[in-house]
Amino acid sequence: MTPRDLSTSRRAVVGVRRVAQTRLPTGHGVFDLVSFEDELGTAHLALSMGLDVTPGTGTTRKNGGRSTAGPNTDPVLVRVHSECLTGDALGSYRCDCGEQLEAALATIARVGRGLLIYVRGHEGRGIGLVEKLRAYALQDLGRDTLDANLELGHPGDARTYEQSAQILRDLGITSVRLLTNNPAKETALRLLGVDVLERVSVPIADRPENARYLATKRERMSHDQPVDVWANLVRGEVPMLPGNELVELYGPLVTAGPRLVIAQLGQSLDGFIASRTGDAEFVTGPEDRLRLHRMRALVDAVVVGANTVLADDCRLTVRDCEGPNPVRVVIDPQGRVPLDAHVFADGAAPTLWFVGPEVEVAEGPGRGVEVVRLPHAGPVDPAEVLAVLGARGLGRVLVEGGGRLVSAFVFAGLIERLYLTTAPVLIGDGVPGLRFEGSDALRDALRGPARHFRMGDDICTELMLNAAAQ
Repeated sequence: MTPRDLSTSRRAVVGVRRVAQTRLPTGHGVFDLVSFEDELGTAHLALSMGLDVTPGTGTTRKNGGRSTAGPNTDPVLVRVHSECLTGDALGSYRCDCGEQLEAALATIARVGRGLLIYVRGHEGRGIGLVEKLRAYALQDLGRDTLDANLELGHPGDARTYEQSAQILRDLGITSVRLLTNNPAKETALRLLGVDVLERVSVPIADRPENARYLATKRERMSHDQPVDVWANLVRGEVPMLPGNELVELYGPLVTAGPRLVIAQLGQSLDGFIASRTGDAEFVTGPEDRLRLHRMRALVDAVVVGANTVLADDCRLTVRDCEGPNPVRVVIDPQGRVPLDAHVFADGAAPTLWFVGPEVEVAEGPGRGVEVVRLPHAGPVDPAEVLAVLGARGLGRVLVEGGGRLVSAFVFAGLIERLYLTTAPVLIGDGVPGLRFEGSDALRDALRGPARHFRMGDDICTELMLNAAAQ
């Protein structure tokens, strides 16, 4: 049988039958797993969560018939995933199939209700594993993924989806929200009688190894253009892409709403944010600094103490990524920060200069700088600072430093998420990071759920302190 004959015979497959049902624990949660077999003896899998997959849920009919009632009639998030041994099992970067599979399972698990149909016999867009590897060899010589298939005598895409439509009917699923970047897959399912309410893209970041492959699919096969995940986050939109580093780290901040108070510090392994001379350039590496700039772009205001400005002459702007600059807030009860500091002189962003009630400002501050009088002398009350900012519509606040200011906000119980990045360096003596009145017993120590992110050689720990306070 020639490859074209094999493709034609696959198109004739319209019937499937259930073979087995079990539970499948995965890194994304526990799925119900139902196996099906088509008329050629090819096995296909249906992994579901939050659905009723007991036998008799739906009906299996040929020639486009479909069930009209059942427990799964509400729209279901569905991924029809084509088998790809090299990507799914071996982790190949020549395609994005493995990452699409993981993202789809993670998305279904996050939603808590959905289905992934794993279609076997779709290797290499339906030409088979060996032929796909031959196509890879032609790609190594310069052909793109479409021309390689055509040169071997295959269609550009030999896949058919009758088995998927039948599996949906067996499960009583009458309407779907289809997880795919491929509009042709939506069209094929519609022609088979599947009610596709919408198509939900699954954006995966390009890799150097698959950039040309993905470009060919977008330019010649009408696949969705890549989604700029960061641009979506800056606009306040979180793409459905669990597992994506940007979504995982910043998504919770975007969805937190108009009131959010977070804090961050970068420190050495032995707990210092600067040397004993005040030198803090740089404790953490460039990856962590990019994280910090991105966090600035997602808040309304960034707050620092006078010592931080005096030591670093920081700008507190967004320079390493796209996004708006936050309002800069300098807590300076004694009025020690000079007017030629960047935050006062560069005019890059509106700046609030919090000074004590008796402090004399000898000269008018620079463009965009407003003096805010603290209600009393002495230590600053973090709650009063947040109240002033909130009254100005600045509800999303990042407390960036230094150690004493962050510690004051943490001790006051006002920080919801603390980002503490630890760099693999020992300073020995210097400016300490977090320091506040602790507890005598470790059982009373401040704890909370934590997540960890690698930032180059550094480790960023996100501590959910709002959960700890509950």
